[in-house]
Amino acid sequence: MLTISLEKQQFQTTIQTRQHTFFADEPQELQGTDTGATPTEYLLASLGSCTAITLRMYADRKGWDLQKIEINLSSEKGENNTTNIQRDIKFVGNLTEEQITRLQQVAKACPVHKMLSNPIEIKDEFKV
Repeated sequence: MLTISLEKQQFQTTIQTRQHTFFADEPQELQGTDTGATPTEYLLASLGSCTAITLRMYADRKGWDLQKIEINLSSEKGENNTTNIQRDIKFVGNLTEEQITRLQQVAKACPVHKMLSNPIEIKDEFKV
């Protein structure tokens, strides 16, 4: 479970999960205090981290010489109120064309990519 709390510090939210505590915030130009990444940046970080971990697990299991994975992500609003996420993935290592092709397929299999690529239903429960 993940818990988010927001008190009186403008937009700074405290995020707690397991033994980890971190912050999300908005930049100063949006009246935030810029004490953490924005919620959108965390969403992109989730996708990028999940992709990198999935690729690393796969390459390690296969014994491939994948030295480094670098992923750059950005998002923008598209037509019909869609969100377009650009994910640029760079592989560093001694890989064959077949291995690179397989890694490109594996990148789409990470759990967060699957979650974001399918319909999402959010169920709210409000408490006082």
